[in-house]
Amino acid sequence: MAGPAAGASRLEDLRARAQAAIDRRDAVSAEVMLRAAIRVGTSEDALRAHLGEALLAEGDRTEARKVLEGGAFAPGTEALGWRVRGQLALASGDLRGAANAFDAALRANPRDSDLWVAIAALRFSGGEQLQSIEAADRAVALDPKNARALAFRGLLIREQYGLAAALPWFEAGLKVRPDDPALLGEYAATLGDMGDYRAMLIVCRKLAQVDPKNPRPAFLQAVLAARAGQTDLARTILQRTGTAFRDMPAAILLTGVLEYRAGNINVAVEQFDRLVRMQPDNLEARQMLLRALARQGSDPLITARFDGDAAQPWAAPYTLQLVGQSWRRMGNKTRAEDLLSRAARPQAHGPAPLSAEFGTGVLAAAYGDAPNQAGTAVPYIRALLKEGRKDEAQAAADRLRDANPGAAEAHLLAGDVRTLRGDAAGALADYQNGAAIRFNEPVLRRMDAALRALGRTRDADAMTSRYLAQNPQSVAAMKLLAASWVGGPRSDAYAAVSRALAARGQPLLAQ
Repeated sequence: MAGPAAGASRLEDLRARAQAAIDRRDAVSAEVMLRAAIRVGTSEDALRAHLGEALLAEGDRTEARKVLEGGAFAPGTEALGWRVRGQLALASGDLRGAANAFDAALRANPRDSDLWVAIAALRFSGGEQLQSIEAADRAVALDPKNARALAFRGLLIREQYGLAAALPWFEAGLKVRPDDPALLGEYAATLGDMGDYRAMLIVCRKLAQVDPKNPRPAFLQAVLAARAGQTDLARTILQRTGTAFRDMPAAILLTGVLEYRAGNINVAVEQFDRLVRMQPDNLEARQMLLRALARQGSDPLITARFDGDAAQPWAAPYTLQLVGQSWRRMGNKTRAEDLLSRAARPQAHGPAPLSAEFGTGVLAAAYGDAPNQAGTAVPYIRALLKEGRKDEAQAAADRLRDANPGAAEAHLLAGDVRTLRGDAAGALADYQNGAAIRFNEPVLRRMDAALRALGRTRDADAMTSRYLAQNPQSVAAMKLLAASWVGGPRSDAYAAVSRALAARGQPLLAQ
């Protein structure tokens, strides 16, 4: 009877040593010892979950899938095996497969804190932000010293309440795992966004020491150099990241800006164009592409791609000016004068929906098949608004919101339609529900506008001031406060915020 007991003890010791290697980011060693044990007779099922976890940690998804799907998980390892299968599916973009795997893991062990972190990540990826918060809270409650749980809750706190509120969560996680690369990366990024660059650099240096191949410290330092106006240094540092951030929108934007500053306009155009194709509704990216095309002298491209933007009521004077100048050079004086006159006399305008590529006749069928999915509902709602069918647009937006109560964007969309219908009070209620889930600059702008439309100027100033306290580098918050305080009794506060804007390269607001 001592034989099986000793064998079980050796098996548990092997699993523990493999798990320890994975935890210290030495997944290769874990794989080597696990495969060696299998070669000398240990059942592959007994080690399948741990071997799959090691392979996934190495980034070898193909081999991890082969191992994880190659047989059963031994008793006692089912929860880990199904969790790793879910994490593999999530990393591959298979949200349904991840959900099914996590359900199986829950049946095996509903009190696995790491599993609840993975569920929180799944829900966040699927747009279920409120449900993600609930899962992260569950993970922390099950294991208050789980560094992964603390880190993910910090990420959600950053989205929900702001940068300053997130710092204690990252710091708590680092007390448990001071050398964790993911935690160090998020902590450094948050410090940088808050403007605490010295502390950010200290954390970046530590991250580079504990994980020399991690490209994130270089990216963060490139951002810092770019903010300081050191273009050549920023480009040099960014090049060290190789292709690690090739498809990350923030990195594409940064690359475009740096190449534009360096005079490499053709490269800048390529980067901005790629970003606009990835995010066609990103107005900042569109503005940067327009600016680069103007520097390039591409008048036909400017008029072809941006005349529609210039026709919108929300078109910025800068857009009107550049497109108008292009039309003038191309000989269309009538269109040029129309745009240039609008640029010279900018007028305040209310909110306006983004343009829809197709009409409701084309979009109605897809919407009818999936009315509760943003991919079909949002274009249909835009088309309804374009056709003046605001009541129908509201009904569709409310349906989307009610079907996705954990998604902040669904609440914002319902509020936006109410704003277009002149219902500021109803819009504010939707915005507040969205802000309870995710409070970022788009939410701030909407709530600020709604409060001021209702005559609640003091409440708007207080809310925006609180946001600025949490996010001290927010130019949007500074501009909103400056616009509120200009020419009023708070001249000292206006002067202070104007100086802060000037220090960030923003034009001073005229009194």
